[in-house]
Amino acid sequence: MMKESARYAKIVEWSEEDGCYVGSCPGLMFGGCHGDDEKAVFEDLCQIVEEMIELCRLDNKPLPRATSGRDFANLLQNVA
Repeated sequence: MMKESARYAKIVEWSEEDGCYVGSCPGLMFGGCHGDDEKAVFEDLCQIVEEMIELCRLDNKPLPRATSGRDFANLLQNVA
């Protein structure tokens, strides 16, 4: 069975300004995480996304619309 967190696109990118990798999850949360190791940032980001989903459930808040899938990928291509 697919995890609920798989419904959300997770992005890890290098930030020249910050001098580190920055992880974010557009549509689910503002901010994210950062660090020097790309894989570790992605793992931290996945954990944060799981925690955000759990917080929404505990607060009886609806989850934001999913951002994973081809439509989101195509949207990002149009931005670049």
